[in-house]
Amino acid sequence: MNPDVHERACRLIDAWHIEGISASEREWLEAHLAECAACRARARANQRALQMVRSNSVSVSPELVSITQARVHWRARELRENQARVRALWISCVLSWLLGAVTAPLLWQAIAWVGRRFDISQTIWVAAFALCWLAPASGVAAIVAWKLSHATGEVNGTSSWER
Repeated sequence: MNPDVHERACRLIDAWHIEGISASEREWLEAHLAECAACRARARANQRALQMVRSNSVSVSPELVSITQARVHWRARELRENQARVRALWISCVLSWLLGAVTAPLLWQAIAWVGRRFDISQTIWVAAFALCWLAPASGVAAIVAWKLSHATGEVNGTSSWER
């Protein structure tokens, strides 16, 4: 027997009851099974194994089902709430950037005025402007990072499922 024909038959036998095969492939396979005892035995073995798998039933306690359903509902609600929080965070970030862009020239002028008024070195008042510009964003970034670490459930080495 040609090994390629045999390999094709084995591939089609494996796919027949699970994925399905086209009508032309099925006709070819049935013709091949009529004349090849080894492939016919493989097809019967596959059929028996599939019947055994389908006849197997797993019994689960009602308590386990209800607990699992409750946890799935809880997690779905948690994800929806998290999505709403993330949306609010994006909106606040956009507003923050817009307000920052509008107020940056005013802040620059105010800090420059204070620097000239009190004869502070330009390096110091430019650094003060940079600090005033970056401090709020750095604080928010730290809060977001802290929230994200809690959102993933990593608290003291335990996941939210273990708490």
